[in-house]
Amino acid sequence: MKAFLIVSLFLVSFSLYSQVPEEYPVHPDAKVKEGVPKGEILKFTFENSKFFPGTWREYWVYVPAQYTPSQPACLYVNQDGIQWQAPTVFDNLIHQKAMPVTIGVFVMHGRVKAEQPEKALDRFNRSFEYDGLGDTYARFLLEELLPEVETKKTSDGRAIRLSKNGNDRAIGGSSSGAVCAFTAAWERPDAFSRVFSAIGTYVGLRGADRYATLVRKYEPKPLRIFLQDGTNDLNIYAGDWWMANQTMERALIFSGYEVQHVWGEGAHNGKHGTAIFADAMRFLWKGWPQKPNIGSTKNPMLNDILLPNEDWQLVGEGYKFAEGPAVNAKGEVFFADGDAATFWKVGTNNQVGVFAKNTGNSYGLAFSPDGKMYSSTLTTKVINAYDAGGKRTKITEGFAGNDLVVASNGNIYVTSPSSDPKVPSKVWLVRPNGQKLVVDEGLKFPNGITLSPDQTLLYVSDTRSHWVYSYSILSDGTLANKQKYYWLHAPDTADDAGADGMKTDRDGRLYVATRLGIQVCDQAGRVNAIIPTPNGDVSNLCFGGENFDVLYATCGDKVYKRKVKVKGATAWGTPNKPAPPRL
Repeated sequence: MKAFLIVSLFLVSFSLYSQVPEEYPVHPDAKVKEGVPKGEILKFTFENSKFFPGTWREYWVYVPAQYTPSQPACLYVNQDGIQWQAPTVFDNLIHQKAMPVTIGVFVMHGRVKAEQPEKALDRFNRSFEYDGLGDTYARFLLEELLPEVETKKTSDGRAIRLSKNGNDRAIGGSSSGAVCAFTAAWERPDAFSRVFSAIGTYVGLRGADRYATLVRKYEPKPLRIFLQDGTNDLNIYAGDWWMANQTMERALIFSGYEVQHVWGEGAHNGKHGTAIFADAMRFLWKGWPQKPNIGSTKNPMLNDILLPNEDWQLVGEGYKFAEGPAVNAKGEVFFADGDAATFWKVGTNNQVGVFAKNTGNSYGLAFSPDGKMYSSTLTTKVINAYDAGGKRTKITEGFAGNDLVVASNGNIYVTSPSSDPKVPSKVWLVRPNGQKLVVDEGLKFPNGITLSPDQTLLYVSDTRSHWVYSYSILSDGTLANKQKYYWLHAPDTADDAGADGMKTDRDGRLYVATRLGIQVCDQAGRVNAIIPTPNGDVSNLCFGGENFDVLYATCGDKVYKRKVKVKGATAWGTPNKPAPPRL
C-alpha cells in the first residue's frame, strides 16, 4: 500500500488550498465482506522503458480469486498506484457479477534516480508522463508494461493473461492520473474504452485544457467516461479544476458520449473519489460485454459531412508511401507510391491495379480539363502528363515539384518545398503555353495545394507550421492578398500540424490532411471538425466515386475510403460559387 500512502500525501498537500471539512461515508462495496473471495495483490518494479528511458517505477497487480488463465481477464489500469480501496471494491463487485473478472494494474509514475541521492534529487516524471497529450504513455502501457505483467504469475502459479480487446479494458486515476487515463483512451480507444476520472487535471499544465475543444471537433470515439470533482478543487495558475471538469462534461455530452458525473463540494483529494468508486465501476461496466454507445454529436459540420454508421474501409495496403490521390471525370481515383515509382488506379468497381510504373519520385497528381493526369516530381524536377493509357509526355522541367492542382482554365499551380535554408521554398505557376514563373515564396515548407470551388482563391498548406495560406488569384493567374488564413490544430508530440494534401467540397469547406487526421475548416478559416483515420497521419485526400461523394485518404502504407454526404469540388470542372459562410 506504499503507493496509496504516497498519493494520499500528494493529494492532501493540494487540499491545503481549501480547508473545507469533508465527510463521506464508506461505500458498502468498499468494505471487506464475509464470504466474498479475496483476490491477491502482487508487487513488482519496472525499469526497462524505452518510452521513458532511465525511469524506475513500482506497480501492483490485483488478481481476483475467480480468475482462471483459460480465459483472458478484463483489465483496469490505475495511475498513481493503488487508490479507491480498489481491490476490495473489485472483490465485491466481481462476486456480485456487477463487473467482469478483472485484473487490476496499479502503476506509479516513473522516477529517474539520481546517481548521488545524497547530493541530488531524483527526476520525477509524474507531470511529464501524465499531463501531456499524445500517445506516448498509452504506448508505454501497451508495448512495455502490460506485456511485462503477462510474464508474471500468481503465488499459486497461475499465468496472467489479459484481454487485448479494448471493450474489456478500463483505465482511471485522479488529478494528473485522471487526465492521463483519458488521454490513453482518447489516443487508443481500441485499447481502452472505459475511463474513471476523479478531480481530473483538464487545465493548462501541459495542454490538457485543449481537450474540451478537441472533444467537440472530433468524430466521437467509442468511450464511456465517469467524472468526479468538487467545488473546492484547485484554482491556481494553470486553471480552475472545478470549471474545467464541468466544461469537459458539457463537451462530452455535446459530442454524444456516454458520460456520468458526480459533483460535490470537496477539495483536491481522493476522499469523494473513494466514496463513489464502486458506483463508477458499476457505470463503466454496465451491460458488458456490450460496447459503449457512440451517440449523436451536436457538431453541425460533422453531421453535414458524415453518414451514420459509415466507417472507413481499406482500399489497399502494402505501399511504401501512398500519396497524391486525384480523381478523373469518371470518378476513378489515382494515387502515387512515390517511393516505389508507381501510380495506382482505383476503378469505380473498387478494383485496384497498377496504372504506370517507373514514374519517378512523384507525390502529387492532378487531372486537367482535357482528362490528362499531371504529376510533379522532386528529384527529377519534371512535370509530366499521362493519357488514359498511361503514356507520358513532359510538360515542363526545371524545378522540384511536390503537389499540384490544375485549374479549369489550364493554369497549373505547384508547390516546391526546400529543406535547404539557402534555397527558398516556392509556389510556381505554369501557364497552358508552358510559361512558368514563381508566384510566391517564403513559406517554411509549402506542400498541399488546392483551389476554392469558385477558383478565385488558392490554398497552400505550410507543413512546418499550423497554417494554411490563402491567396487571391488575379486575372493573369498570379497571386495577391497572401494571408495566414486557416488555423490548424497541432498534436502535442510535434511542433507543427504537419499539413499536407488538401481538397474542397462544393460547399466551400476545406479538408486538410494533418497529423491529427483530416481537419475540416469553414470558409472563414476555422477548424470545425476533425475526422481521424484508422492508422494515424494522413498525407493526402480526394473525393472520388461516380458521384464524387467518397472520401479517399492516403495514410502511409495504406489507402482508405469512406462514403460521405457531401460532394467534392473538382478543379478541372466548372467552378461553382458556394453559399457565404457564417461569420
